[in-house]
Amino acid sequence: MSSSLLRRVTVGFAALTGLLGTSLIGIQAASAVTAPILVVDVDSGKVIYSQAPTDPWYPASITKLMTTYVALDLVRQGKVSLDSMVTISAAAASEPPSKMGFKPGTQLTLDNALKIIMVKSANDIAYAIGENLGGSIEGFADQMNETAQRIGMRDSRWTNPNGLPDPRQWTSARDMAVLARALIRDFPDSHDLFSISAIQFGRAVMANHNGLLGRYPGADGMKTGFICSGGFNVVATASRNGRRVITIVMGQPSPRERDVKAADLFDYAFTQSAGWTSPTLDALPASSLGGPPDIRPYVCGGKKPPPIDDGAGAVSAPGSAAQLIGGSVANSPALAMAAFSSPALRARTLPPRAPLQPIAVWIGRNPAEGQQILAAQESEQKTAAANTRAARLEAAKAKREAALQAAKQAREARLEQVKAANAAKAAAKPAAKVAAKPAHGLPRSASAYTSVETPGMPEAKPGKGLSKPVAKPAAHKAPAKPEGKKAEVKKPQGKKAAAEE
Repeated sequence: MSSSLLRRVTVGFAALTGLLGTSLIGIQAASAVTAPILVVDVDSGKVIYSQAPTDPWYPASITKLMTTYVALDLVRQGKVSLDSMVTISAAAASEPPSKMGFKPGTQLTLDNALKIIMVKSANDIAYAIGENLGGSIEGFADQMNETAQRIGMRDSRWTNPNGLPDPRQWTSARDMAVLARALIRDFPDSHDLFSISAIQFGRAVMANHNGLLGRYPGADGMKTGFICSGGFNVVATASRNGRRVITIVMGQPSPRERDVKAADLFDYAFTQSAGWTSPTLDALPASSLGGPPDIRPYVCGGKKPPPIDDGAGAVSAPGSAAQLIGGSVANSPALAMAAFSSPALRARTLPPRAPLQPIAVWIGRNPAEGQQILAAQESEQKTAAANTRAARLEAAKAKREAALQAAKQAREARLEQVKAANAAKAAAKPAAKVAAKPAHGLPRSASAYTSVETPGMPEAKPGKGLSKPVAKPAAHKAPAKPEGKKAEVKKPQGKKAAAEE
């Protein structure tokens, strides 16, 4: 049974409905998606090894190789130069990471912009290149598609210059090999652009995301990329004994596995010769798939997506995780062993990265202007920070004063309420007393049946500083009236007389 037939009998990922009415179908086993792999001799264009080489795949940031080809081609035509200024628009500045984070209106040379997208893989810079060179992103995408057709890419569709997710944009391993050969052939003076180990912007040093550079002997370019739907991809070149090879690995679950597999494929390629029986890139059969599979569930698993391809590079390939995804029967015993995760592959490691050799990049037309712009921006940031702090202090002060004023007003309001309540009570007391007295009450002394009583002073008790109370006179009888005379009776005189009785 042929390799192609084995690869296509697996079934899995459901059909995805794409834009423009195109059905994006990935007919693969849910747990065994066939990842595109291709190894090609640069000089002859002969295929050394292939696996699903023409199947459509989401390119991610290897798209920036296409962006770079279009830009260099415009330079070659004299329409722009490497010193042409690229302006960051608000739309470019809003692109998600990886990015440089320049403010809208910032300018830099096309040369620096290309270095940044090759090393940092900055999406905002690639977007700005597209806008400036194509007039719009749509205009630049048209240039990308026209150029792709002209250089022999037949499986690719481009809609943006940075490779951020778009279900309408895909490529194939074969097309990326065609593009890599075209970059090497058509722009030999720009070869170093693809092998920069790091860039330095101001004080910041940013290493290349390509984990093979400085680790695999002879590795000398090109570009990596990652999105959840397409996994970790790389287009890499390496040279040994005067021979140059392109290796393309796509759809891997981590940069580590991607780099280890690419290194092993290079090892294999340098032991093989592309004979007359080896197919050329043009001879590879077209894929039967209508669109790329979405491997997000396999790579990102519905959890928080892995970080943007950060160039951590390969350190080791642990256990079965290093297996080629759904690897079909390889076209040689050596590759068959590697494809199905032999003990040799499980133990495979890459050496530590060689010391970085950063290349300076800047904004503005030259480093001096760039320093002036950075100094001005730093001053603006400090001023803005100081203004922000002052505004916060003023706001806090105003808030405190408002709180104190509110508290004062609340106290005054409570005092007014207390005063009002006291006034109301004072006004209510006399009215209550008048209401308590009978309207026509009679004095007790007015009664014909009660004696008039006048309350006297209370008796003082002895020992309280007052004289002893006078003892009450003993009761005595009135003296006998003298005979012959009537007893003289004195009439009481006023209240005093009545009291004495």
